[in-house]
Amino acid sequence: MRRFARNGWRFSAVLFLTENMSQADSVAGSRPVEAACIPQIRLYQDWLQRTRGLSFDSYDALWRWSVTDLDAFWASVWEYGGMQSPTPYSAVLAEERMPGARWFPGAQVNYAHQVLRHVDAAHEAGVPAIISEDERGWIRELGWPELKRQVASLALTLREHGVHRGDRVVAYLPNVPETVVAFLACCSIGAVWSVCAPDMGLQAVIDRFRQIEPRVLIAADGVRYAGRSMDRSQVVASLRAALPDVHTLIVLETPHAASRVADALSFANVVARDDAATAAFVPEWLPFDHPLWVVYSSGTTGLPKAIVQSHGGVLVTGLSVVLHTDYGASYSSNNHGERFHWYTSTGWIMWNVQMSGLLAGTTICLYDGSPSGSKEHPDWGVLWRFAARHKITILGAGAAFHGNCMKTGLSLADCGDLSRLRAIGTTGSPLPEDVQRWGTTQFAAIGTPDIWWLNISGGTDLSGNFLTGNRELPQVPGRMQCRQLGAAVEAWNDAGEPVVGEVGELVCTRPIPAMPLYFWGDAGNARYVSSYFDVYPGVWRHGDWLKIDADGACTIYGRSDATINRSGLRMGTSEIYAAVEALPEVLDSMVIDLEFLGRDSYLALFVVLREGIVLDAALEARLAAAIRTSLSPRFVPDQILQAPEIPRTLSGKKQEVPIKKLFLGHALEKVVNREAMANPQCLDWYVRQAASHAACRRV
Repeated sequence: MRRFARNGWRFSAVLFLTENMSQADSVAGSRPVEAACIPQIRLYQDWLQRTRGLSFDSYDALWRWSVTDLDAFWASVWEYGGMQSPTPYSAVLAEERMPGARWFPGAQVNYAHQVLRHVDAAHEAGVPAIISEDERGWIRELGWPELKRQVASLALTLREHGVHRGDRVVAYLPNVPETVVAFLACCSIGAVWSVCAPDMGLQAVIDRFRQIEPRVLIAADGVRYAGRSMDRSQVVASLRAALPDVHTLIVLETPHAASRVADALSFANVVARDDAATAAFVPEWLPFDHPLWVVYSSGTTGLPKAIVQSHGGVLVTGLSVVLHTDYGASYSSNNHGERFHWYTSTGWIMWNVQMSGLLAGTTICLYDGSPSGSKEHPDWGVLWRFAARHKITILGAGAAFHGNCMKTGLSLADCGDLSRLRAIGTTGSPLPEDVQRWGTTQFAAIGTPDIWWLNISGGTDLSGNFLTGNRELPQVPGRMQCRQLGAAVEAWNDAGEPVVGEVGELVCTRPIPAMPLYFWGDAGNARYVSSYFDVYPGVWRHGDWLKIDADGACTIYGRSDATINRSGLRMGTSEIYAAVEALPEVLDSMVIDLEFLGRDSYLALFVVLREGIVLDAALEARLAAAIRTSLSPRFVPDQILQAPEIPRTLSGKKQEVPIKKLFLGHALEKVVNREAMANPQCLDWYVRQAASHAACRRV
């Protein structure tokens, strides 16, 4: 391994000449996190007893207090988590309603300020802020003081180019340290951040960014994924042309671009400033409810939902999440040397959640590339060797990743020294029992019989968790250990009654600070209300099937609505229809995702074709290419079927949810009312297809 420094970065070049990387060093060694480090949730409870005189004889009692006395709970999170404000708040929850709850009025906060408060202590302890690696084997380490300097340099540049509080800055960047710097610089001056991953198709990105009228675009001119370099210079130029309010373009130049983008600032130059102004820079104090970022979660109709969340809401909720996810400050005696990695792209909310590592003072480790090697040379050991090289202590990924590791016969014993790993996180879809059992057996074989599985479920919608883990509770494969503190989650039956031991709709009956402020451009909150509160007014309906057992453990049974969920990345069906129905051969279409309790996502696309046209291999390839180009390869269907008609309601709405339920084994009469349909005669065809699908899945 060669090491050198350039522009404030420490680099290492790792030559991947052998499969066994067990002897590879980390960029910067540190003494390990003690196996017996005290759980964060225990430290919090000890603090409650010491400062509030509160003690609880069970986690259930603690949770019930947290959702009953919201003022006391969230005030304790504020104080315990070290939230800082130059002005006091006048109330914790000034108005309790959903939507529209008002939290901590009078307080002033800034996400970047809360992150950068760790600089001195972390630097003195010699722990880095960020360690990153890409498919080429290039490793970079960014220290906390250098992170602060680069953030200040870019923030000052944005100000000089006319960016003011409330302006939108959008990014088309991969999972690299520059994206973290750009985010913190943006929010430090009160601008509103939004990011899309470069693997998204041009139109999908335009549909998101154009809604919020950004002033600045920060983009990479190329990426590398699965062994292939991909030029993005023309996409960047097209993006700029499609966003008329953009007056400044900053380009992260890469070796993967075919050409340089004209009339753009260089990212390397705008973070190079090192003078008195950068040294004196301090993030602005902002109202608690000032917008932090816009994230996107697609519905079944129209453009993607542009969800606006606040600085204060995300901060306080993030501090409560960390009590469960259990990563601590890497410079603390309890968690010294902690290193946190969650495999994600910038297009998944787990990128945002990864930022909460920095919020806690934890070193975050980023991997930019495919977790499974290339198509020609698949390799599901990539992330595990990455974890071994960098002595990662907590590693998270989508449930599908762990399932693929099992299916391909991966042996963790061949992936290097994983003795530092103490927790494995999963989300994105339900984790099958057999996958968790396989993983536990694998870790036992390499000397870690007590590996902790952090199975979580939440959403883009609240940048947090509804269901989560607790190191002090028993583990049952395939289940989440408990409900998140502060999240009044219940499972409701069809009558709107809470049930235990039965599958019901996941609802949240009281507000959480990180719930959306509003949807961008949503007049009168009409779309916001219809997305979460149309079934139960004033109660959040999340769109997941949930069972809560008597012991408080929870199981997610997949989506109860029609949103497509591929390994945690959501896409509205309307976006797929736009891509598919642009083909002249296609008259109509419908797509359903058959993810359900441990099954992999299975995407079925039904197409109605023009008269005389038959679905053949060539047309299937064109349909797949249209989705791949317009949206992402992740949303290419597993099966395409030529249908006689698309079932619709009398008002013309596609019957996605009823057909999904039919394919999941529900009786037709239980899921659809023929009298409410415009074309009930087509249902018999779907019944036959559902039966055929079920028979094939049983084989």
